[in-house]
Amino acid sequence: MSDLSQIVKAYDVRGTVPDQLNEPVAGALGRAFAQTLRALGEDRGTVVVAHDMRDSGPSLVKAFTDGVRAEGINVINAGLGSTDLLYYASGILDLPGAMFTASHNPAQYNGIKLCFAGAKPVGQASGLAAIRERAQELLDTRAEMPAPAGEIETRELLADYAAHLRLLVDLRGIRPLKVVVDAGNGMGGYTVPAVLGDAVLDPLPLDIVPLYFELDGSFPNHEANPLEPANLVDLQAAVREHGADLGLAFDGDADRCFVVDADGAPVSPSAVTALVATRELAKHPGATIIHNLITSAAVPEIVREHGGTPVRTRVGHSFIKAEMATTGAVFGGEHSAHYYFRDFWGADTGMLAAMHVLAALGEQSGPLSALGAQFERYTSSGEINSVVADQGAKLAQVREHFAGEQQDELDGLTVAFADGSWVNLRASNTEPLLRLNVEAPTPERMSELRDEVLKLVRG
Repeated sequence: MSDLSQIVKAYDVRGTVPDQLNEPVAGALGRAFAQTLRALGEDRGTVVVAHDMRDSGPSLVKAFTDGVRAEGINVINAGLGSTDLLYYASGILDLPGAMFTASHNPAQYNGIKLCFAGAKPVGQASGLAAIRERAQELLDTRAEMPAPAGEIETRELLADYAAHLRLLVDLRGIRPLKVVVDAGNGMGGYTVPAVLGDAVLDPLPLDIVPLYFELDGSFPNHEANPLEPANLVDLQAAVREHGADLGLAFDGDADRCFVVDADGAPVSPSAVTALVATRELAKHPGATIIHNLITSAAVPEIVREHGGTPVRTRVGHSFIKAEMATTGAVFGGEHSAHYYFRDFWGADTGMLAAMHVLAALGEQSGPLSALGAQFERYTSSGEINSVVADQGAKLAQVREHFAGEQQDELDGLTVAFADGSWVNLRASNTEPLLRLNVEAPTPERMSELRDEVLKLVRG
């Protein structure tokens, strides 16, 4: 018997196929999604669905759509797509959506990201818990699936998605750039040729060097998770080999994008956040910019210097999107390389962030290393995970250790120091882990603080 509490996470559904996520589970989740939409007044009569390149996607989509249609709701099946293509569909069509993907997880996983019309997020507090409970009830009682009453339509949206992004960032007038793109055998191999190449629209002044564009959910070359340094090695080598101006790496469902410069050196997502923020503030003076609490302190500093209002949030897309909606922010960024745009229904799109980087680089003559350096002011540890038996006890120990320093608990424990350094330690929602991020004005100070906290956490 399936236990949905194991796979329905804080923001989405994620599990191994077929033992945790299979056709009966997907069918029950489809019915439960339709029923919950109706109960919440979010039913638009149609749901749009898409899936990534994983082999299990089409059969799970069919089962899910059978469940939705059993409740009398129609389905538009967009077929293959990136997560941000599904968000585009949800936004432009004003329909609830379901994206079948496990993002950067290994091949044996799949999952579902759900949204209300206009790409509004569905999380535990906004309907996902109710969907889980109703689907669990359907599975436990072995409820028979009614015959589909809703209609189904197949619709191709790639060209419309690409055209929409090109309207938001005009790359036609930039200087020619050579760009290596590592799609990691994920959905970037499908969307990049349409948006940045000439597969769908007129050519841009970009020479795209493709790396692992073949769609393959077994990820034969490396994991599709660009935040892991080992997964950037091929991209970095290719950038140097081809004398490229920069490199882009997308995750499996292509909603995150990581950037490296001409030397192969990573440009931190915080620097990308600050760069895009300045461009959005140039278009919308005085606007609000969202950043989560583990982005660099340089982000709010640069936002203020450019006349904007920075707003600090917890880590996680549902918190970012909620603040985007509440504040009317034009842009939001996370250190995990998720980037959110008001012009994109407040949803995250790695492709649009990449286009902003290309535009910023192509509008001036210098290298990306010089451009990126304008937004890098501090030294960061990156996220360091530690397995702990009692997360609360360790957090309390660190809190007591730094009792004399400024502290807040917006998300875990953040300790701020007079020299501009800060430490954030927060518990994982799904694993027995504490996640540590440290930033300081110098590498030496960062190492000192990092080691001090790790001694407490792991001691």
